[in-house]
Amino acid sequence: MGGKILVLLLCCLMAQPAFAGKKGKNRREPLFGKEYAAYTVTSSSLKGATFYLVSGHGGPDPGCIGKYRGRELHEDEYAYDIVLRLGRELLKRGAKVHFIIQDAKDGIRNAAVLNNSKRETCMGKAIPLNQVARLQQRCDAINRLYRKDKSKYKRAVFIHVDSRARGKQTDTYFYYALGSRYGKRLAQKIRQTFKAKYDRHQPNRGFEGTVSERNLFVLRKSVPVAVFLEVGNIQNARDQKRLVIADNRQALANWITLAIEKDYAGR
Repeated sequence: MGGKILVLLLCCLMAQPAFAGKKGKNRREPLFGKEYAAYTVTSSSLKGATFYLVSGHGGPDPGCIGKYRGRELHEDEYAYDIVLRLGRELLKRGAKVHFIIQDAKDGIRNAAVLNNSKRETCMGKAIPLNQVARLQQRCDAINRLYRKDKSKYKRAVFIHVDSRARGKQTDTYFYYALGSRYGKRLAQKIRQTFKAKYDRHQPNRGFEGTVSERNLFVLRKSVPVAVFLEVGNIQNARDQKRLVIADNRQALANWITLAIEKDYAGR
């Protein structure tokens, strides 16, 4: 009986949203792991905004799998690491953040190859293997929270990693729900930010990431304005650098945050 109570308590604690607090306030979020759990609210640029962050797959489903120096790269682990980094940046700017997919052990990690596990839950609940049930579960979690949150600016961000032929290099690309004016605006701002960063840091490279309307299940079934990112091709050696280099995962989080700040300022 005592074990059941402990498990229930852990699930309840993990299901709580992360609150940033006032500027200058020191906070902790255990999901970030020991090294990154502590953070300081450095600005109020996103005060009053609420976010629902969702990393693709998880639990019994690792998503797509790539090969890197004889080892496997699992989509769910990299999407989760980027989501945690993004959430931490949003919190530092005064936002309220819900982490829809959670892992009680794996916080933000700096390793190149992130070991796979099946511990991920949907806010404390086991993730089904069935695809439709899995996607519906996270949409239901988002929508329950959405109805309770009082914020006027509420956004869902879904992060995935694509899988294509090894020779197909892709830039990060962005989807929004059918007919979603504000989803399109946010997706475009993220794309513009990514392009500006590439133009600055790799001026001869260019950026070909696209923004398009898609009738994806999670975009169709979740209530908040949403954007869906595919951050690269897990099979491609060049795209893998976007994943296996920790600083690159952090850069993705930083750039998304910067774009969100611009979108929020123009609301």
